[in-house]
Amino acid sequence: DFDTLGQRIHPAASRVNMLAEKTPASFIAFDLLALDDQSFLDEAYPRRRQRLETALADARPPVHLTPVTQDADTARQWFEMFEGAGLDGLIAKPADLAYLPGKRPMYKIKHARTADVVVAGFRWHKSAVETKDAVGSMLLGLYDDQGRLHHVGVSASFSMARRKELVAELAPCRIDVADHPWARWGATEDLDGQRMPGAPSRWSGKKDLSWAPLRPELVCEVGYDYLEGGDRFRHTAQFKRWRPDRDPKSCGYPQLDRPVRFDVDQVLGGRPEEKQ
Repeated sequence: DFDTLGQRIHPAASRVNMLAEKTPASFIAFDLLALDDQSFLDEAYPRRRQRLETALADARPPVHLTPVTQDADTARQWFEMFEGAGLDGLIAKPADLAYLPGKRPMYKIKHARTADVVVAGFRWHKSAVETKDAVGSMLLGLYDDQGRLHHVGVSASFSMARRKELVAELAPCRIDVADHPWARWGATEDLDGQRMPGAPSRWSGKKDLSWAPLRPELVCEVGYDYLEGGDRFRHTAQFKRWRPDRDPKSCGYPQLDRPVRFDVDQVLGGRPEEKQ
């Protein structure tokens, strides 16, 4: 839960006890690099895992061990099921390698999905704040069943040449923010559940949150891996292609896959059970 975890970044002292009681944290161990004065850096992962299991043989919640398997079928099952507990994939490690500080000899296996979204605005690239000749990120939206457009994420992985091309491509759709569905984006009052870009928060500080509004007419296909909170992309979405054949109003939440929910405690025990 990245939202809950984010509340614990540099909290005021007065919030520490409240957060510990309201949203208690768990510790999930996945490797053991040393114990007392003994280093295990030169040992292969299976041996380090054995040492970890021995060291935490009597561990009880909120201390957990990650599930681990060398069986491909079990891993495939976990890949499908664990997503419903808020996990966005699996980690695969070569069994014969020692620990390599500063390197990541592992593979993160994540879900790959696509969605058709409305391009409702953009931000200038950090190098083009003054020149206005390069797009930094495109702001993406989806409609709910009430016809409200929600900000669900951004797409930002473009070459500099492509960023400059996007300025001209998006120009015909630029409008005044007063005419945009997100006209109240900077409001501090209740927005009745509608997600908008750049609302001030304890994380934004003095960061420039301004953006250029676009008529919600452009549709593109993006790739994504996981939905945070069920209503926005956890990570930056990857632009795939423009979809001029799609009606923007048809770009809603129903197209998004919803994984079957599982209790994270069952996941940590390696035996996920479907929530009712």
